[in-house]
Amino acid sequence: MDVSEQIELFHRFIDSNLKAEVLEVARSKNNSLKIDFSELSKFNVDLAETLLTTPEDTIKACELAISKFDVPRKIKSRFFSLPESAGIPIGEIRSEHIGKFIKVVGIVKIKSGVRPQVVNAKFECPSCGNIINIIQDDLSFRQPSKCGCGRKGKFKLIEKNLMDAQRIVLEESPEALGGAQPKRIDVYLTDDMTSPFTEKRTNPGTRVCVFGIVKEIPIMQKSGSQSVRFELVLSGNLIEPMEDDFLELSIEDEELKAIKDLALDPHVYEKLQLAIAPSIYGHEKVKAALVLQMFGGVRKVRPDGVITRGDTHILLIGDPGSGKSQLIKRVSFVAPKSRFVSGKGVSGAGLTASVLRDEFTNGWVLEGGALVLAHKGYCMIDELDKMNKEDRDAMHEALEQQQISISKANIQATLRCETTVLAAANPKFGRFDPYIAISEQINLPASLINRFDLIFPIKDLPDKDKDKKMSYFILKLHQDASSLHESPISTEIIRKYVAYAKQTCQPKLTDKAIEEIQEYYVKMRSSGTEEGGMKSVPISARQLEGIIRMAEASARIRLSSTVDREDAKRAIDLVQFCLAEIATDKETGKIDIDRITSGISASQRGKIAGVREIINELENKIGKTIPIDDIVKIAGEKGIPASEVEEAIERLKRSGDLFEPKHGFIQKL
Repeated sequence: MDVSEQIELFHRFIDSNLKAEVLEVARSKNNSLKIDFSELSKFNVDLAETLLTTPEDTIKACELAISKFDVPRKIKSRFFSLPESAGIPIGEIRSEHIGKFIKVVGIVKIKSGVRPQVVNAKFECPSCGNIINIIQDDLSFRQPSKCGCGRKGKFKLIEKNLMDAQRIVLEESPEALGGAQPKRIDVYLTDDMTSPFTEKRTNPGTRVCVFGIVKEIPIMQKSGSQSVRFELVLSGNLIEPMEDDFLELSIEDEELKAIKDLALDPHVYEKLQLAIAPSIYGHEKVKAALVLQMFGGVRKVRPDGVITRGDTHILLIGDPGSGKSQLIKRVSFVAPKSRFVSGKGVSGAGLTASVLRDEFTNGWVLEGGALVLAHKGYCMIDELDKMNKEDRDAMHEALEQQQISISKANIQATLRCETTVLAAANPKFGRFDPYIAISEQINLPASLINRFDLIFPIKDLPDKDKDKKMSYFILKLHQDASSLHESPISTEIIRKYVAYAKQTCQPKLTDKAIEEIQEYYVKMRSSGTEEGGMKSVPISARQLEGIIRMAEASARIRLSSTVDREDAKRAIDLVQFCLAEIATDKETGKIDIDRITSGISASQRGKIAGVREIINELENKIGKTIPIDDIVKIAGEKGIPASEVEEAIERLKRSGDLFEPKHGFIQKL
């Protein structure tokens, strides 16, 4: 099929299908016409096939056909809805695809700034004055090699036409990789694909579908000579942001029926718990929480602009070998759009975002980290306690505000990371000490712990009956893997169930659910004890919001539009279990959330206040320098043991209220 025939066919196709669109584009500021490939293939199969095999010439023929409609400027042709056969995974693009029209789906990892690029250059021959026109359709600048008069050498550049250009780096989606290293490809966008509207929708972490032509560019060696190897890149024709990250999971009619049947099953919660980690023995409460975490709550945007997150964050703190790492590894495999990182092998920049030098613009660009790339997905962080303090601090904004603010190297940006976080850590001393409160053994800052909705301590304590059952379970699993009870729901169905529920269900609280949650919250708040003038706080508004999120997730599992009393009870049961495990004050036996949020319980705070009062009294009597023995003596008369007095003095010294001018004496700052 020659060029003139292609132009004629495109003209007939546009005249019969897209004439109104061409006139609309001509009237507007838009410079491109979108053409549905499936409609083109219905019109002429050979023309559609030619577009896939020799796209550059065919696209030019299409643009020449558009110009015949008496449009005031050059209009680009953008093609979409390519067949499935044209969809190539990034990791499978090879030299055989060079010059072919393909589509790739991936996550934007890096995005450069917009810079002008030469599309056409005119050169003048110094000998004869002839004007030579060179179309710059390649990725490197082309100059004429010789003139018609026979002259070779340098020619004078007299005119050039520019258009906007931008480079993005596209990375494979993690779903189909199975833990392998994601491959990347550079994509070059030009003209209206770099418009401010499109640019806002292609930030790092956004999932996009790019239609383009595979090209090769030479790799230059350090010596300046050209290498025999080439770099594969994609010259973009059209980019489509994929707003919803779960839409890639196509759900067949049979699967949809299976999902709806499951939602109606009264034992669906138990089945999901069994299916989430069938090869891990026990941990029923943890599994129940992980199921609710996967389905998640509803994200709410208030009229005043305040956003309430819908993602539930869970922290597992357990003894070595208790199965916590296996649990989060399994959830990362089951949950759609998940990323798994290990605390020892991840930095703050790798977790949030980093700024690096870009060779395309020679400027600075943003590169999204794991939390950004898992936007609207899940991020699993193992060995959280092994991370550096500075790297952990980078998570604070991401967990609560669900955004990451960057202000480095003249880049001020805010990246979205609506990400559900599941983390695992070891206790402070490697293993839980049964004689010390669990809250004192969590080696993480209170400000970070406070952002997790549920914290599960997973203890590995000797128990004859439990050990017998667990050892039998593990041994039988090693003897014969098929001896494992068959999972009631397949992994693929769980993934699609979660995706479908999150897409279609936005449940709202019923009056009965509100009544149940309010009754529990008020009852817990009023159950606090008072000691030393300090009243303990058993539960705070953060836990209240956590209950709401999990109750909404429970309703989503049933594909219900309302959160009922049973959903509220299920959420309350999990929160109560966690609070009883980690926030119980061993002195009063009551729940005190301050043990986790600040590291000091109300009873300890009361004793610190008592010691401070004694110090004030002694300062008035004997002066600024006070013997510690005198403080201990008076405190003993008031019923405060010497060990607790010493602990209170140490805390006051660490907080900067006291200092020790000489051994055995303290003084107020």
